[in-house]
Amino acid sequence: MAKINGNEIRPGNVLEHNNGLWAAVKVDHVKPGKGGAFAQVELRNLRNGSKLNERFRSADKVERVRLEQKDQQFLYESSGMLVFMDTETYEQIELPAELLGDRRPFLQDGMTIVVEFYDDEALNATVPQKVTCVVVETEPVVKGQTAANSFKPAILDNGVKVMVPPFVGQDEAIVVNTESMEYSERA
Repeated sequence: MAKINGNEIRPGNVLEHNNGLWAAVKVDHVKPGKGGAFAQVELRNLRNGSKLNERFRSADKVERVRLEQKDQQFLYESSGMLVFMDTETYEQIELPAELLGDRRPFLQDGMTIVVEFYDDEALNATVPQKVTCVVVETEPVVKGQTAANSFKPAILDNGVKVMVPPFVGQDEAIVVNTESMEYSERA
């Protein structure tokens, strides 16, 4: 494992800190008028989800952990556990559904996601950045409504509500950005 300085921490880095594995969620570099600069880092525990705010000075050394990323194919869900299969070895693993958080509805049958492992322990899972969904309910298209930034609410086939442009109708396939939970384009 590599040691990095406190001012080299970036969002998304995984650190070994206080005998746990933590992901840096937000990093703010602060230069107060008096005293040395530091990085104010918001950390999320990868094992239990707890949060922690920590200050790291540039002289502080932290252990940066590299997680192994593997493609896993989603098979099915059973009693709150998601079952995935390694696309190379065909081994199956179970992960708790909470691991995906509010992106869980975007997980579709047969979808390949990236699971991050530390040794043999699965710690994190990410769905693709763009997912195709079908609009099941929205207001009808109103002729003449061409305001550039007017959006209307829509409910997708997975139950998620997003704002879509006025020209998108019911039963239309759209692409949704899973990071921002927003409409991206027509499919």
